[in-house]
Amino acid sequence: MAQRYVRVKSQEGQIYYGLLQLSFNVEVLDAPPWLDGQPTDLILEPDKFQILAPCAPSKIVAVGKNYADHAAEMGTPVPVEPLIFLKPPTSIIGSEVEIKYPHQSQQVDYEGELALVIGDRICDCTPEQAQTKIWGYTIANDVTARDLQKKDAQWTRAKGFDTFCPLGPWIVRELNPGAKLQTFLNDNPHPVQSACIDQMVFSPDFLVSYISQVMTLLPGDVVLTGTPFGVGPLKIGDRIRVEIEGIGRLENTVVTR
Repeated sequence: MAQRYVRVKSQEGQIYYGLLQLSFNVEVLDAPPWLDGQPTDLILEPDKFQILAPCAPSKIVAVGKNYADHAAEMGTPVPVEPLIFLKPPTSIIGSEVEIKYPHQSQQVDYEGELALVIGDRICDCTPEQAQTKIWGYTIANDVTARDLQKKDAQWTRAKGFDTFCPLGPWIVRELNPGAKLQTFLNDNPHPVQSACIDQMVFSPDFLVSYISQVMTLLPGDVVLTGTPFGVGPLKIGDRIRVEIEGIGRLENTVVTR
């Protein structure tokens, strides 16, 4: 099993980065792992911490319509270049934290996605350089108020509500390029979304290069790489789970705001 890098809160309220061991103990690091954090003597036992979202980025850069079948289900052509937008860091929650359904919306959709975690400062880099700057991989749910997205001229409100970016539960360093992404709703054993991540229109290294030519990416920043076909609405009480082979599962329940 790949090493799993986590961010946790201790019972005393301290936040640490660490390595999740097979025993579910956490070996605490002295800094974020992408900043060369090293193991310390502190070990947290499973009942002594809460797993948080695995990083605290300065920004989340998301990519729209990066799977051809999803662009088709949205009734639009595949973009000729990446379609990027921002989600605020305040939208991030961890696995098992509740998604709050905003009163302003009548249709909130799930969007399971692969997320990239940036390991170094990047500005105006090539795809080849970008590949070396992708530190690791985690899972995201780009929760979207679909009715507001259609109503507004831009997507900030629809994508930016608090709790609209579940992220985690941990980061892995390596991922099979053909890993399968699947999203499950409640107890249905059949996924509502299922695709291999190599079906993206624009590859992760191309996306990071493209974004770096617009804005500087900083260590710990997150890039959401787009969602495949099968997005759909969430209701109060629903439990939504996004799984990616080689990473794990990100699971959240929907509640009233």
